[in-house]
Order: sequence, then structure tokens, then C-alpha cells
Amino acid sequence: MGKEIFDNIPSKVSDLLTDVKNGRIGLPDLQRPFVWKDNKVRELLDSMIKGYPIGYIMLWSSPLEYESVGHIGKNEKTYKQPDDLVIDGQQRLTALLASMYGVKIKDKDYNERNINISYNPLTREFAVWTPAYEKNAEWISRICDVFKADEEHNVSKFRKNYIKEVNETRIKSGQCELSDDDEELVENNINDLLNLSFYSLPTLKISSKASEEEVADIFVRVNSGGQKLNEKDFIETLLAVFDNDVHKKIDEFCAQSRIPKDGTAYNHILTVDSVHLIRMAVGYGFRRARLRYAYMLLRGKDLKTGEYSEEIRNQNLGIFKKSLEVVTNLNNWHAFMNLFSGAGYLSGTLVASTNAVVFCYVLYLIGRFDYNVSSVALQKIIKKWIFMSTITYFYTGSTETEVEKQFADLRNIGGSDEFVKYLDNVINTRFTDDYFMLTLPNELNSSSPISPAWYGYIASLNVLNTPMLFSTTPLAKHFVVGSSGDKNSIDKHHIFPKNYLTKIGYTEDRDRNQIANFTYLDYATNIDISDNPPIDYVSRYREKLGEDGYALACKQNALPMEFEKMEYQEFLRERRVLMADIVRQAFNELCK
Repeated sequence: MGKEIFDNIPSKVSDLLTDVKNGRIGLPDLQRPFVWKDNKVRELLDSMIKGYPIGYIMLWSSPLEYESVGHIGKNEKTYKQPDDLVIDGQQRLTALLASMYGVKIKDKDYNERNINISYNPLTREFAVWTPAYEKNAEWISRICDVFKADEEHNVSKFRKNYIKEVNETRIKSGQCELSDDDEELVENNINDLLNLSFYSLPTLKISSKASEEEVADIFVRVNSGGQKLNEKDFIETLLAVFDNDVHKKIDEFCAQSRIPKDGTAYNHILTVDSVHLIRMAVGYGFRRARLRYAYMLLRGKDLKTGEYSEEIRNQNLGIFKKSLEVVTNLNNWHAFMNLFSGAGYLSGTLVASTNAVVFCYVLYLIGRFDYNVSSVALQKIIKKWIFMSTITYFYTGSTETEVEKQFADLRNIGGSDEFVKYLDNVINTRFTDDYFMLTLPNELNSSSPISPAWYGYIASLNVLNTPMLFSTTPLAKHFVVGSSGDKNSIDKHHIFPKNYLTKIGYTEDRDRNQIANFTYLDYATNIDISDNPPIDYVSRYREKLGEDGYALACKQNALPMEFEKMEYQEFLRERRVLMADIVRQAFNELCK
């Protein structure tokens, strides 16, 4: 039998809530927006008074032996830092603390509010507070008033006042007063409400020696809801407990990235999630790519010695905070996002991996602030890096391993020129002649709608400011927000229409939806072409454009001359080569 790395502690609700109030247990949800609806809190209390099980609590012992400091008193915590962190059961404990003891929670905008649950001692019913329950004498409008009376040893007086008010109301409405049996029922049901403090809540306390991976594995195995505990959950728990201002800053930046106006983090590339900012801050501040290092650092671990200490935790948190300031600086943020657009990626719909945005930004910050690369040189090399990394799957697959290796390489880089040279060397090892002539055409042999190769080709058209097929309007213009009305201003269209291919024997989507069979067309042209075979619709536009115009349109859009007369598979093979050459042309443009 293996040695247990946890203790099974039979806990009472009151003991757990007391430890949360005095700070011995760290409950991050008191600092984070509370996501439960009030009705769910009501259901939780209803389950408890009926004697139903309400799950368990999972705690993780802190590796640091904090001293107990301070004094018990209003708004003061006995414990400077928590001995245990709540890993599972955060919402339940927060709900109970707020409803039973009147502790305020935070809404999604970080505004404080109460969770008020009403209780009827005659029927043992709970309800979410409304003005109607406030006016109804038979309802205790807020159960926290009962628990407050209990703390002040005034439950008997509270019960007598309740019975008095109910009787007065009944007399006024012509009803009978409460009988002796009714009064006894009220007393029993109020006692049952107070006894929720002694409700058994099984608690698993995991040893401080357990690794983050073991804690996450335990969570998954014992959680019947099929939930998962990941690195992001750990990190947000640590931030919310140890420095809620940092956690709030992250949440606010993420929220702003969804608001399309000046002075916010809004951009056309990335809708920011907290995990993005955490990766950026840890990448820039610690030169670490793996999220697992983030929660180790924030728990106070020295990555070299493996030891934990409060001093190291404070040092690491300080580095994280400074790094986050740089990451969330709007001047830095938007300067970088403009480079992403400059590399042809005008919209997040063209970016297959958010990691490309995250780690390209980290590189930009390192180049700007650590190596003091000149503005012109930095813009040029980062645009080239963005272009290369997004199309070559650089940040997909074993991303963290690849970036860790890159961070290790950068430790040997001595100055701005070496920084630029290093990135150029990596780019050149990826963008070889074989890549453009063999690898990329092969990657374009796909029907995947989210292919980095396809997105890279579209980005290349944007870099080259190429007009759409049979149009004088640059494709890039149509990726600008607000360019569409009720209909998309552009459509992704089959060059050899799908229905036409079906008629000539291509019945599989894998064949008909090949990347090389697509182009963007404006809405009117798309409607005009419809399902007509190329030999029909091309003749109309060829006559309209003239031979020189037709030849230019083919060249700009990677179409073989006389493509409308070609056999379909031959067309695909030749177009893939031409598309790859368009990508090469765009890269050469970025190198100028």
C-alpha cells in the first residue's frame, strides 16, 4: 500500500468558515468575481437543511511555515499568510460565508455586494431575497441576521420578535395567531438553520510535499463532475490569495481587450485571456515558457535548489509584478500589435495559434528593453519573426519545449546586434529554398480550414497589398473591422466551384475543398460566378480586364495562366507552387 499524501479531516462548516475568516485558510474566491447565481446558493442551503451531501473540500498545505501574527478583530486576520489553500470547494465556501455571515463578495466588475437568502421557519424553505420577502413577516429576510444573533447570544430574543411580528401581522389580516405547536416548530426550524454551522463537510488536506502535478491528478480522480485542475487554476489561486491587486489587474486587462475603443487593450488579433498574460509575464520576467514554473515561482520555490521560502516567494512575486507592468503597458502592447498587422496578420481569424502572439510579444519586449534594439531594427526583425513563426507551426506542438530552448539560447546573447542576428539565423534555418519549393507546397496540399499555410498565404497577399481576384480593391482592406454590413464584404470561394466538381466526379470534400482551390472574392463577384465552371466565368472577366489585366490578376493571385482550361488536379499542383512563391515574395518584402 502506498503512503498517503493526504489527511481525511472530518470538518464542520463553522470550523472551515472560521479559518477562512481568520486567514488560516486562503479562499481566493473572496478576491475574485463570484460566479454562482444567488439561486444556486439557495439550492446549496436547501440541500444542507435536508441532510443531503454537498461534496467535499480539498485543501493544499502551504510549503511555508508562516508565523501567526496580528490580533483577532474586525477586518483583521490572525494569519498573515494562509497555511492551507482551497483547491476545490471555493464556490461552496464563499457561498456559505457570504449568505450565513454577511461577508461581501465581488461581482464581475469587482463591485462588492451581499448574497441575501431568506428563510421561512414555518415551512423550512429558502428563497433568494426580494422586497416581497422583506415585507412578509413570516420570512426571515436575511439568514445572516440569525447567525449574527447567535454570535451575540440573542437567538431567544430574535425568535420572540419573529413570533411577535408574525402574530401582529396575522391579527391585522384576520388570521389566527401561531399556536403552541407552530411556535415550537419555529424554534426547531431556527435551530436547524443554526445547526448548518455544524454540518459535516469532508475535507481532504493534501500534504505540502505533494507536487502540483499530484494535486491536479488527485483533483481529477476524486472530482465526480469530470472537471480538471490545470496550471492556470493553480496560478490564479495563488495570485488571488497572495496579491489580489495583481489578479485584479490581469482580469481588468482581459476585460478591456473586449472593448473596441481607444485607451483599452482591444486589438484585432487576440482576445486576451488571463493565461496569456501569465505566460507573457513569466516569459519576460523569468525567461520561462512552461506554466508549471509559474506556480512553482509564485509558491516561493527556488528553481535551482528546489527549496521554498517566504523570502523567495516575495522576490518572485515582485519580479512577476514588474514584468506584468511591462506586458500590460498599452504603448508596448499596441506597438507590438501593429507589427503583427504589418506582417500581414490583420485579424485573429488568420492566426492559428495564440501562442504565436504570446511568445512573439515576449521576444519583442526582450529585444526592446533587455537588448535595447533600435526601433527600426526591432520592428523589422519582429515582423519577419511573426511571419515565419506563424506559417511554419513554430509555436504549435511542443511549444513550451521550443521556447525554453530559445530562452536558453538567449542567455548567451550579448547585445542588440547579436539578438537580431540570432533571430535572423533561426528564420533562415526555417525559410530555406527547400521550404518554399517542397515543404510549403506540400503543406498547402490540405483541405484544413485552419491551416497556418493557408493563413500565411493570405497574410502574404496583405503584405504585398494584392487586389482580390477580378477586383482593384486590395484584399487587406476587407479585413478591417467595420468593412462588412449584413453580408460579408468578402467570401472564400471555390475557384473550381464545388457543384461543378461534383458533376465531373469529385465527390469527396477532401478533394473539392483543397486550399489551392480557394480564393477571396468580393460579395458581388462571388454571386456572379456562382457554380459556373472556370471556362465560363473566366472568359467574361478576361474580356473585361484585357489580356494584360488577366495575366496580372493570375500572377498576383497565384493562378497558372489558362488555369480555366486545366485539369483540376494539374491546376492544384501548379497553384500550390505559385502560392508558395507568393509567400516567398512577401517575406522578401518584409526583409527590405
